[in-house]
Amino acid sequence: MLDRLSNILSDVGLTLTELRSRGPIEGSWVDPSQFKAQADRIAHDLLIHALGAITPGVATVSEEDLSHDHERPSEYWLIDPIDGTASYAGGFDGFVTQVALMKGNAPILAAVHAPALGLTYLAEKNQGASLNGQRLKVAAGDPDRVLLIDNYPEPRASALAAFQDLSMTGYVESGSIALKICRIADGTADLFFKDVTLRDWDVAPAELILSEAGGLMTGIDGAPFLYVGDWVKPGVIAARSEVLLERFQAWHTARKS
Repeated sequence: MLDRLSNILSDVGLTLTELRSRGPIEGSWVDPSQFKAQADRIAHDLLIHALGAITPGVATVSEEDLSHDHERPSEYWLIDPIDGTASYAGGFDGFVTQVALMKGNAPILAAVHAPALGLTYLAEKNQGASLNGQRLKVAAGDPDRVLLIDNYPEPRASALAAFQDLSMTGYVESGSIALKICRIADGTADLFFKDVTLRDWDVAPAELILSEAGGLMTGIDGAPFLYVGDWVKPGVIAARSEVLLERFQAWHTARKS
């Protein structure tokens, strides 16, 4: 199944690359955090068709589906046709197409593909994660290394405060939320947090990849990130180690008090 998911996302990535090669991507900001383009819908349609062909009868919930208030199915595909649409439209590389098969309110299969970077992350529950066919395992590494990953060329706002207060040793710029989490799984970065709202489809595939590689992800409050109830959540923390996760959680709690 993972090979088929990889092929599906690769095909979608080729379509997105071709669309972008034709000229500027038109779109608009639907809210301060979400940029939408026609390419999102094209990728959505391709994914719906391809996933329906390999798993007939399994429901699909997509960022592009406006009816997110329905009850969650017991098993369903959770998809984000383009995570990082602003990066995609702006000509930057940090966008992905991603899918997760959800069962029992948790991801059990995941694929995240960054076509402009040539990166394909795959994971299956209790079977490990891989990047371009190579098994991923978060290494302990230098305990003093703390590389923060976030959107901008340099840390801003709460990311800057964390960077300074926690004496982080470096910074990595990346676009999509999912790609930031996957970059922790592959060892490029050590910590990511988002303290404003996001959606389940932003993180579900990447969470499985990170956890299967040995990293950790929680809600911004340190509680488990649960795929139940509202699709919108208040934030997220992803880290390569429990020590680093707890260190950030303590800082975040103290900062709020």
